[in-house]
Amino acid sequence: MSAANPPLLGCIADDFTGATDLASILVRGGMRTVQTIGIPDAELADTLDADAVVIALKSRTSPAADAVRESLEALEWLRARGCRQFFFKYCSTFDSTPAGNIGPVTDALLQALGSDFTIACPAFPENGRTLYRGHLFVQDGLLSESGMEHHPLTPMKDANLVRVLSQQTPSPVGLVRYDAVAQGAEAVLARFDELRTEGVRIAIADALSDADLITLGEACAALPLVTGGSGIAQGLPANFLRQGTLRQLDAAHMDTVDGRAVVLAGSASKATNAQVAEWLQAGNAAFHIDPLALADGQDVVGQAVAYAQAHEPALIYSTSSPQAVRAAQEKLGVERAGALVEEALGNIARRLFDTGFRHFVVAGGETSGSVVKALNVKALRIGRMIDPGVPLTLSLGSDESLSLTLKSGNFGSQDFFIKALRFMQGATA
Repeated sequence: MSAANPPLLGCIADDFTGATDLASILVRGGMRTVQTIGIPDAELADTLDADAVVIALKSRTSPAADAVRESLEALEWLRARGCRQFFFKYCSTFDSTPAGNIGPVTDALLQALGSDFTIACPAFPENGRTLYRGHLFVQDGLLSESGMEHHPLTPMKDANLVRVLSQQTPSPVGLVRYDAVAQGAEAVLARFDELRTEGVRIAIADALSDADLITLGEACAALPLVTGGSGIAQGLPANFLRQGTLRQLDAAHMDTVDGRAVVLAGSASKATNAQVAEWLQAGNAAFHIDPLALADGQDVVGQAVAYAQAHEPALIYSTSSPQAVRAAQEKLGVERAGALVEEALGNIARRLFDTGFRHFVVAGGETSGSVVKALNVKALRIGRMIDPGVPLTLSLGSDESLSLTLKSGNFGSQDFFIKALRFMQGATA
Protein backbone atom coordinates (compact mmCIF):
# COMPACT_ATOMS: atom_id res chain seq x y z
CA MET A 1 0.00 0.00 0.00
CA SER A 2 1.71 3.14 -1.16
CA ALA A 3 2.18 6.03 1.24
CA ALA A 4 0.81 8.33 -1.45
CA ASN A 5 -2.64 6.69 -1.27
CA PRO A 6 -3.19 5.50 2.31
CA PRO A 7 -6.52 3.90 3.20
CA LEU A 8 -9.17 6.21 4.62
CA LEU A 9 -10.94 3.76 6.91
CA GLY A 10 -9.26 1.11 9.04
CA CYS A 11 -11.52 -1.64 10.37
CA ILE A 12 -11.07 -4.37 12.96
CA ALA A 13 -13.56 -7.24 12.83
CA ASP A 14 -13.88 -9.91 15.51
CA ASP A 15 -14.52 -12.76 13.06
CA PHE A 16 -14.02 -13.65 9.41
CA THR A 17 -17.55 -13.59 8.04
CA GLY A 18 -18.32 -10.40 9.95
CA ALA A 19 -15.33 -8.81 8.28
CA THR A 20 -16.60 -9.86 4.86
CA ASP A 21 -20.05 -8.54 5.68
CA LEU A 22 -18.58 -5.15 6.63
CA ALA A 23 -16.32 -5.06 3.57
CA SER A 24 -19.32 -5.75 1.34
CA ILE A 25 -21.17 -2.75 2.76
CA LEU A 26 -18.16 -0.50 2.15
CA VAL A 27 -17.82 -1.70 -1.45
CA ARG A 28 -21.49 -0.98 -2.01
CA GLY A 29 -20.80 2.55 -0.72
CA GLY A 30 -18.04 3.02 -3.28
CA MET A 31 -14.94 2.19 -1.25
CA ARG A 32 -12.43 -0.21 -2.80
CA THR A 33 -12.02 -2.65 0.06
CA VAL A 34 -9.54 -5.36 0.99
CA GLN A 35 -10.08 -7.78 3.85
CA THR A 36 -6.97 -9.26 5.42
CA ILE A 37 -6.86 -12.51 7.36
CA GLY A 38 -5.18 -11.34 10.51
CA ILE A 39 -2.56 -8.60 10.53
CA PRO A 40 -0.75 -8.57 7.16
CA ASP A 41 2.95 -9.25 6.90
CA ALA A 42 5.20 -6.65 5.29
CA GLU A 43 5.23 -8.38 1.90
CA LEU A 44 1.44 -8.45 1.62
CA ALA A 45 1.04 -4.94 3.06
CA ASP A 46 3.05 -3.48 0.18
CA THR A 47 0.63 -4.96 -2.38
CA LEU A 48 -2.64 -3.72 -0.89
CA ASP A 49 -4.36 -0.81 -2.64
CA ALA A 50 -7.70 0.15 -1.13
CA ASP A 51 -9.83 2.93 0.33
CA ALA A 52 -10.71 0.71 3.29
CA VAL A 53 -8.86 -2.18 4.93
CA VAL A 54 -10.72 -4.65 7.13
CA ILE A 55 -8.53 -6.79 9.38
CA ALA A 56 -10.33 -10.02 10.22
CA LEU A 57 -9.44 -11.40 13.62
CA LYS A 58 -10.74 -14.52 15.31
CA SER A 59 -11.31 -12.79 18.62
CA ARG A 60 -15.06 -12.97 19.23
CA THR A 61 -14.82 -15.89 21.63
CA SER A 62 -11.18 -15.47 22.68
CA PRO A 63 -10.37 -14.63 26.30
CA ALA A 64 -10.94 -10.89 26.71
CA ALA A 65 -7.25 -10.14 27.32
CA ASP A 66 -6.30 -11.88 24.06
CA ALA A 67 -9.03 -10.07 22.13
CA VAL A 68 -7.83 -6.72 23.46
CA ARG A 69 -4.19 -7.46 22.61
CA GLU A 70 -4.98 -8.60 19.07
CA SER A 71 -7.28 -5.64 18.45
CA LEU A 72 -4.67 -3.16 19.64
CA GLU A 73 -2.06 -4.77 17.37
CA ALA A 74 -4.46 -4.42 14.45
CA LEU A 75 -5.11 -0.78 15.36
CA GLU A 76 -1.38 -0.07 15.47
CA TRP A 77 -0.93 -1.57 11.98
CA LEU A 78 -3.83 0.47 10.56
CA ARG A 79 -2.62 3.70 12.17
CA ALA A 80 0.83 3.15 10.71
CA ARG A 81 -0.79 2.97 7.24
CA GLY A 82 -2.37 6.39 7.67
CA CYS A 83 -6.05 5.54 8.21
CA ARG A 84 -8.16 8.57 9.15
CA GLN A 85 -10.95 6.78 11.04
CA PHE A 86 -11.37 3.39 12.68
CA PHE A 87 -14.23 0.93 12.95
CA PHE A 88 -14.62 -1.98 15.39
CA LYS A 89 -17.03 -4.49 13.90
CA TYR A 90 -18.88 -7.20 15.83
CA CYS A 91 -21.96 -9.30 15.16
CA SER A 92 -25.39 -7.79 14.52
CA THR A 93 -26.67 -10.01 17.34
CA PHE A 94 -24.06 -8.49 19.72
CA ASP A 95 -22.50 -11.91 20.37
CA SER A 96 -20.59 -11.66 23.63
CA THR A 97 -20.59 -12.75 27.26
CA PRO A 98 -20.64 -10.79 30.55
CA ALA A 99 -16.81 -10.93 30.43
CA GLY A 100 -16.60 -9.40 26.93
CA ASN A 101 -15.37 -9.01 24.37
CA ILE A 102 -17.18 -5.97 22.98
CA GLY A 103 -16.77 -3.78 26.05
CA PRO A 104 -13.10 -4.49 26.82
CA VAL A 105 -12.02 -4.09 23.19
CA THR A 106 -13.97 -0.84 22.78
CA ASP A 107 -12.42 0.56 25.97
CA ALA A 108 -8.93 -0.35 24.83
CA LEU A 109 -9.38 1.17 21.36
CA LEU A 110 -10.79 4.39 22.81
CA GLN A 111 -7.86 4.71 25.16
CA ALA A 112 -5.30 4.01 22.43
CA LEU A 113 -6.87 6.65 20.18
CA GLY A 114 -7.13 9.21 22.96
CA SER A 115 -10.88 9.45 22.41
CA ASP A 116 -13.56 9.98 25.04
CA PHE A 117 -16.68 8.77 23.22
CA THR A 118 -18.08 6.33 20.68
CA ILE A 119 -21.30 4.56 19.82
CA ALA A 120 -22.28 0.89 19.73
CA CYS A 121 -24.88 0.04 17.10
CA PRO A 122 -25.23 -3.57 15.89
CA ALA A 123 -28.47 -2.82 14.00
CA PHE A 124 -28.77 -4.19 10.45
CA PRO A 125 -32.42 -3.74 9.36
CA GLU A 126 -31.75 -5.33 5.96
CA ASN A 127 -31.12 -8.58 7.84
CA GLY A 128 -33.87 -8.07 10.41
CA ARG A 129 -31.77 -6.58 13.25
CA THR A 130 -33.24 -3.39 14.71
CA LEU A 131 -32.71 -1.42 17.92
CA TYR A 132 -35.40 0.45 19.82
CA ARG A 133 -35.00 2.01 23.29
CA GLY A 134 -31.76 0.06 23.54
CA HIS A 135 -33.40 -3.32 22.93
CA LEU A 136 -32.18 -5.47 20.04
CA PHE A 137 -34.76 -7.21 17.90
CA VAL A 138 -34.16 -10.07 15.45
CA GLN A 139 -36.96 -9.97 12.90
CA ASP A 140 -40.12 -9.47 15.01
CA GLY A 141 -38.83 -10.81 18.32
CA LEU A 142 -36.38 -9.80 21.00
CA LEU A 143 -32.80 -11.03 20.72
CA SER A 144 -33.35 -13.12 23.83
CA GLU A 145 -36.17 -15.01 22.08
CA SER A 146 -34.51 -15.38 18.67
CA GLY A 147 -32.65 -18.64 19.14
CA MET A 148 -29.47 -16.77 20.08
CA GLU A 149 -30.24 -17.55 23.71
CA HIS A 150 -29.13 -21.11 22.86
CA HIS A 151 -25.83 -20.17 21.16
CA PRO A 152 -23.20 -22.67 22.41
CA LEU A 153 -20.47 -20.05 22.95
CA THR A 154 -22.19 -16.67 23.33
CA PRO A 155 -25.76 -17.22 24.54
CA MET A 156 -27.64 -13.90 24.33
CA LYS A 157 -30.30 -14.02 27.04
CA ASP A 158 -30.87 -10.27 27.45
CA ALA A 159 -32.06 -7.95 24.65
CA ASN A 160 -31.31 -4.75 26.61
CA LEU A 161 -27.92 -3.82 25.18
CA VAL A 162 -27.31 -0.97 27.63
CA ARG A 163 -27.53 -3.54 30.38
CA VAL A 164 -25.50 -6.15 28.47
CA LEU A 165 -22.67 -3.74 27.65
CA SER A 166 -22.64 -2.28 31.17
CA GLN A 167 -21.71 -5.75 32.45
CA GLN A 168 -18.62 -5.77 30.20
CA THR A 169 -17.09 -2.38 30.88
CA PRO A 170 -16.45 0.06 33.74
CA SER A 171 -17.18 2.88 31.27
CA PRO A 172 -20.59 4.52 31.69
CA VAL A 173 -22.96 3.32 28.96
CA GLY A 174 -25.73 5.54 27.61
CA LEU A 175 -28.41 5.52 24.92
CA VAL A 176 -29.06 7.54 21.77
CA ARG A 177 -32.80 7.01 21.63
CA TYR A 178 -34.80 6.82 18.46
CA ASP A 179 -36.34 10.21 19.25
CA ALA A 180 -33.01 11.86 18.44
CA VAL A 181 -32.14 9.63 15.48
CA ALA A 182 -35.46 10.37 13.79
CA GLN A 183 -34.67 14.11 13.87
CA GLY A 184 -31.45 13.74 11.87
CA ALA A 185 -27.69 14.01 12.27
CA GLU A 186 -27.72 17.39 14.06
CA ALA A 187 -30.03 16.04 16.77
CA VAL A 188 -27.81 12.98 17.14
CA LEU A 189 -24.74 15.21 17.53
CA ALA A 190 -26.56 17.19 20.19
CA ARG A 191 -27.32 13.95 22.01
CA PHE A 192 -23.65 12.98 21.77
CA ASP A 193 -22.77 16.23 23.53
CA GLU A 194 -25.33 15.57 26.28
CA LEU A 195 -23.98 12.09 26.88
CA ARG A 196 -20.40 13.34 27.01
CA THR A 197 -21.44 15.91 29.63
CA GLU A 198 -22.92 13.05 31.66
CA GLY A 199 -19.61 11.16 31.48
CA VAL A 200 -20.85 8.49 29.08
CA ARG A 201 -18.08 6.93 26.98
CA ILE A 202 -20.09 4.38 24.97
CA ALA A 203 -23.66 4.90 23.74
CA ILE A 204 -25.99 2.26 22.35
CA ALA A 205 -27.71 3.85 19.34
CA ASP A 206 -31.25 3.02 18.20
CA ALA A 207 -31.95 2.33 14.52
CA LEU A 208 -35.03 0.96 12.76
CA SER A 209 -34.09 1.49 9.11
CA ASP A 210 -31.17 1.96 6.76
CA ALA A 211 -32.00 5.66 6.76
CA ASP A 212 -31.39 5.71 10.51
CA LEU A 213 -28.01 4.04 10.04
CA ILE A 214 -27.02 6.60 7.42
CA THR A 215 -28.03 9.37 9.84
CA LEU A 216 -25.89 7.82 12.57
CA GLY A 217 -23.00 7.35 10.15
CA GLU A 218 -23.12 11.01 9.19
CA ALA A 219 -23.14 12.02 12.86
CA CYS A 220 -20.05 9.86 13.43
CA ALA A 221 -17.93 11.62 10.79
CA ALA A 222 -15.65 13.25 13.38
CA LEU A 223 -15.41 10.32 15.79
CA PRO A 224 -12.00 8.62 15.74
CA LEU A 225 -13.71 5.30 16.52
CA VAL A 226 -17.08 3.87 15.48
CA THR A 227 -18.29 0.47 16.70
CA GLY A 228 -21.17 -1.71 15.61
CA GLY A 229 -22.44 -4.20 13.10
CA SER A 230 -21.78 -3.75 9.43
CA GLY A 231 -25.05 -1.88 8.89
CA ILE A 232 -23.90 1.41 10.33
CA ALA A 233 -20.96 1.41 7.91
CA GLN A 234 -23.49 2.37 5.22
CA GLY A 235 -23.18 5.96 6.35
CA LEU A 236 -19.38 6.19 6.44
CA PRO A 237 -18.34 6.30 2.74
CA ALA A 238 -20.49 9.41 2.15
CA ASN A 239 -18.50 11.24 4.83
CA PHE A 240 -15.30 10.74 2.86
CA LEU A 241 -17.05 11.77 -0.36
CA ARG A 242 -18.20 15.01 1.31
CA GLN A 243 -14.66 15.61 2.49
CA GLY A 244 -13.34 15.10 -1.05
CA THR A 245 -10.99 12.30 0.00
CA LEU A 246 -12.75 9.35 -1.71
CA ARG A 247 -12.41 8.70 -5.45
CA GLN A 248 -15.50 7.21 -7.14
CA LEU A 249 -14.31 4.08 -8.96
CA ASP A 250 -15.70 0.61 -9.72
CA ALA A 251 -15.17 -0.69 -6.21
CA ALA A 252 -16.59 -4.17 -6.93
CA HIS A 253 -14.40 -5.13 -9.91
CA MET A 254 -12.84 -8.62 -9.67
CA ASP A 255 -10.93 -10.98 -11.94
CA THR A 256 -12.46 -14.36 -12.83
CA VAL A 257 -11.46 -17.82 -11.59
CA ASP A 258 -11.92 -21.29 -13.14
CA GLY A 259 -12.27 -24.51 -11.13
CA ARG A 260 -14.59 -26.89 -9.27
CA ALA A 261 -16.95 -25.87 -6.47
CA VAL A 262 -17.99 -27.10 -3.03
CA VAL A 263 -20.14 -25.88 -0.11
CA LEU A 264 -18.80 -26.25 3.45
CA ALA A 265 -21.11 -25.54 6.39
CA GLY A 266 -20.16 -25.60 10.05
CA SER A 267 -22.61 -23.13 11.56
CA ALA A 268 -25.41 -24.37 13.82
CA SER A 269 -27.52 -21.22 13.42
CA LYS A 270 -31.19 -21.26 12.46
CA ALA A 271 -30.46 -19.68 9.08
CA THR A 272 -27.78 -22.22 8.15
CA ASN A 273 -29.94 -25.10 9.36
CA ALA A 274 -32.69 -23.84 7.04
CA GLN A 275 -30.22 -23.51 4.15
CA VAL A 276 -28.98 -27.06 4.68
CA ALA A 277 -32.57 -28.30 4.80
CA GLU A 278 -33.36 -26.48 1.56
CA TRP A 279 -30.33 -28.05 -0.13
CA LEU A 280 -31.30 -31.54 1.04
CA GLN A 281 -34.94 -31.09 0.10
CA ALA A 282 -33.87 -30.16 -3.44
CA GLY A 283 -32.13 -33.55 -3.68
CA ASN A 284 -28.62 -32.13 -3.91
CA ALA A 285 -25.56 -34.16 -2.90
CA ALA A 286 -24.56 -33.84 0.76
CA PHE A 287 -22.17 -35.46 3.23
CA HIS A 288 -22.62 -35.02 6.99
CA ILE A 289 -19.66 -34.57 9.35
CA ASP A 290 -20.26 -36.30 12.69
CA PRO A 291 -18.03 -34.98 15.52
CA LEU A 292 -18.41 -38.28 17.39
CA ALA A 293 -17.04 -40.16 14.37
CA LEU A 294 -14.13 -37.73 14.24
CA ALA A 295 -13.46 -38.32 17.94
CA ASP A 296 -13.47 -42.09 17.32
CA GLY A 297 -10.66 -41.65 14.79
CA GLN A 298 -12.69 -42.54 11.70
CA ASP A 299 -11.38 -41.18 8.38
CA VAL A 300 -14.24 -38.74 7.99
CA VAL A 301 -12.05 -36.24 6.15
CA GLY A 302 -11.04 -38.78 3.52
CA GLN A 303 -14.64 -39.90 3.07
CA ALA A 304 -15.86 -36.33 2.65
CA VAL A 305 -13.14 -35.49 0.12
CA ALA A 306 -13.95 -38.58 -1.95
CA TYR A 307 -17.64 -37.72 -1.82
CA ALA A 308 -17.10 -34.13 -2.98
CA GLN A 309 -14.87 -35.30 -5.82
CA ALA A 310 -17.56 -37.71 -7.02
CA HIS A 311 -20.57 -35.40 -6.51
CA GLU A 312 -20.19 -31.83 -7.75
CA PRO A 313 -21.42 -29.61 -6.36
CA ALA A 314 -21.66 -31.22 -2.93
CA LEU A 315 -22.48 -29.84 0.49
CA ILE A 316 -20.14 -31.01 3.26
CA TYR A 317 -21.78 -30.04 6.54
CA SER A 318 -21.66 -30.48 10.29
CA THR A 319 -24.69 -28.25 10.80
CA SER A 320 -27.14 -29.86 13.23
CA SER A 321 -30.06 -28.98 15.47
CA PRO A 322 -29.32 -27.32 18.83
CA GLN A 323 -30.23 -30.61 20.52
CA ALA A 324 -27.71 -32.59 18.45
CA VAL A 325 -25.03 -29.96 19.06
CA ARG A 326 -25.61 -30.13 22.82
CA ALA A 327 -25.48 -33.94 22.76
CA ALA A 328 -22.07 -33.90 21.07
CA GLN A 329 -20.82 -31.21 23.44
CA GLU A 330 -21.93 -33.22 26.46
CA LYS A 331 -19.87 -36.21 25.28
CA LEU A 332 -16.83 -34.35 23.97
CA GLY A 333 -16.88 -30.97 25.69
CA VAL A 334 -17.76 -27.68 23.99
CA GLU A 335 -14.23 -26.77 22.91
CA ARG A 336 -13.23 -30.21 21.67
CA ALA A 337 -16.44 -30.76 19.70
CA GLY A 338 -16.03 -27.43 17.92
CA ALA A 339 -12.29 -27.85 17.34
CA LEU A 340 -12.70 -31.32 15.81
CA VAL A 341 -15.27 -30.11 13.31
CA GLU A 342 -13.43 -26.91 12.33
CA GLU A 343 -10.13 -28.74 11.88
CA ALA A 344 -11.85 -31.38 9.74
CA LEU A 345 -13.54 -28.82 7.49
CA GLY A 346 -10.27 -26.95 7.07
CA ASN A 347 -8.47 -30.16 6.11
CA ILE A 348 -11.24 -31.06 3.66
CA ALA A 349 -10.95 -27.64 2.01
CA ARG A 350 -7.19 -28.01 1.64
CA ARG A 351 -7.40 -31.49 0.11
CA LEU A 352 -10.10 -30.37 -2.30
CA PHE A 353 -7.99 -27.39 -3.31
CA ASP A 354 -5.11 -29.77 -4.07
CA THR A 355 -7.40 -31.65 -6.49
CA GLY A 356 -8.64 -28.63 -8.45
CA PHE A 357 -11.40 -27.01 -6.39
CA ARG A 358 -11.26 -23.20 -6.66
CA HIS A 359 -14.77 -22.11 -5.59
CA PHE A 360 -15.68 -22.40 -1.91
CA VAL A 361 -18.99 -21.39 -0.33
CA VAL A 362 -18.48 -21.44 3.45
CA ALA A 363 -21.11 -21.01 6.17
CA GLY A 364 -20.13 -19.96 9.68
CA GLY A 365 -17.55 -17.60 11.13
CA GLU A 366 -15.43 -20.26 12.85
CA THR A 367 -15.64 -22.50 9.79
CA SER A 368 -14.60 -19.65 7.50
CA GLY A 369 -11.61 -18.97 9.71
CA SER A 370 -10.49 -22.59 9.54
CA VAL A 371 -10.98 -22.77 5.77
CA VAL A 372 -9.09 -19.59 4.87
CA LYS A 373 -6.24 -20.66 7.15
CA ALA A 374 -6.08 -24.10 5.55
CA LEU A 375 -6.10 -22.54 2.07
CA ASN A 376 -3.34 -20.08 3.00
CA VAL A 377 -5.52 -17.11 2.11
CA LYS A 378 -3.98 -13.91 3.46
CA ALA A 379 -6.39 -11.31 2.08
CA LEU A 380 -9.57 -10.92 0.05
CA ARG A 381 -10.63 -8.44 -2.60
CA ILE A 382 -14.34 -7.80 -2.02
CA GLY A 383 -16.71 -7.95 -4.97
CA ARG A 384 -20.44 -7.84 -5.67
CA MET A 385 -23.05 -8.75 -3.07
CA ILE A 386 -24.88 -12.08 -3.35
CA ASP A 387 -27.23 -11.55 -0.39
CA PRO A 388 -27.24 -8.72 2.17
CA GLY A 389 -23.92 -8.88 3.99
CA VAL A 390 -22.51 -11.70 1.86
CA PRO A 391 -20.36 -10.80 -1.16
CA LEU A 392 -18.31 -12.76 -3.63
CA THR A 393 -14.60 -12.44 -2.82
CA LEU A 394 -11.29 -13.15 -4.56
CA SER A 395 -8.27 -14.35 -2.62
CA LEU A 396 -5.09 -12.30 -2.44
CA GLY A 397 -1.74 -13.65 -1.31
CA SER A 398 -2.84 -17.31 -1.49
CA ASP A 399 -1.16 -20.20 -3.32
CA GLU A 400 -3.52 -19.63 -6.27
CA SER A 401 -6.51 -17.38 -6.98
CA LEU A 402 -9.70 -18.63 -5.32
CA SER A 403 -13.30 -17.51 -5.39
CA LEU A 404 -14.77 -17.58 -1.89
CA THR A 405 -18.09 -16.75 -0.31
CA LEU A 406 -17.80 -16.55 3.48
CA LYS A 407 -21.24 -16.41 5.07
CA SER A 408 -22.10 -15.57 8.65
CA GLY A 409 -24.17 -18.38 10.11
CA ASN A 410 -27.21 -16.16 10.56
CA PHE A 411 -27.13 -14.57 7.09
CA GLY A 412 -28.46 -15.45 3.66
CA SER A 413 -31.75 -16.51 2.10
CA GLN A 414 -32.99 -20.07 2.48
CA ASP A 415 -31.71 -20.98 -1.00
CA PHE A 416 -28.38 -19.23 -0.42
CA PHE A 417 -26.09 -22.18 -1.23
CA ILE A 418 -27.69 -22.74 -4.61
CA LYS A 419 -27.77 -19.01 -5.30
CA ALA A 420 -24.10 -18.55 -4.38
CA LEU A 421 -22.96 -21.35 -6.66
CA ARG A 422 -24.96 -19.96 -9.56
CA PHE A 423 -23.56 -16.53 -8.85
CA MET A 424 -20.01 -17.88 -8.94
CA GLN A 425 -20.64 -19.67 -12.21
CA GLY A 426 -22.12 -16.52 -13.70
CA ALA A 427 -19.20 -14.46 -12.44
CA THR A 428 -16.73 -16.78 -14.15
CA ALA A 429 -18.60 -17.18 -17.40
